[in-house]
Amino acid sequence: MDAYSILTEAITTKQQVIARYHDEERLFSPHALGTKRGVAHVLVYQYAGGSRTGLPPGGEWRCLNVEELSGIRLEPGAWHTAENVFNPQTCLDEVDVLADPLPPRTTTRTRGTGSSI
Repeated sequence: MDAYSILTEAITTKQQVIARYHDEERLFSPHALGTKRGVAHVLVYQYAGGSRTGLPPGGEWRCLNVEELSGIRLEPGAWHTAENVFNPQTCLDEVDVLADPLPPRTTTRTRGTGSSI
């Protein structure tokens, strides 16, 4: 299966994902998949693993370029999210797959609950 198909399955069945991104293993729950300026991207809630910019306790919203993900695999366990969602329109111009239900957006954006990437 290709990356897009694996991420689609993870979103529709609310499964965790482990993948490498920018030389870091990351654990995340994908919430939306589509394109940004014609390039495939995925909106995820990363709750563990590495990151060049660090990861706050509990996790943070991330927008990842699908082409830069490698070693993608589904992982059993609870699907992670936050009380609010990072605005998917800043991550994706076109949305192909969206988790249902997507957490509500709020206007307050703080680290760990919807900060920008």
